[in-house]
Amino acid sequence: MTPTLTIDGLEEVYDQLAQAIDQAGKQHAELFLVKLALLSAKQLGDASVFGELIETALLDLADPETVQASIPGGA
Repeated sequence: MTPTLTIDGLEEVYDQLAQAIDQAGKQHAELFLVKLALLSAKQLGDASVFGELIETALLDLADPETVQASIPGGA
């Protein structure tokens, strides 16, 4: 069974991520996100699933409402 996060859990993750991006600063935000993605992929342990997550994350980046809807459990 795949572990899932509740809406509250997703909100907590979002807050943690936003704070970490702010802490990294504009100069290092991209590097921080790449490092976080690689650490997450290693923890996930499945390159094909990670690839699917990348594809989902790339969907409709220009439309915030669509982005919210593409997140499992999103509005």
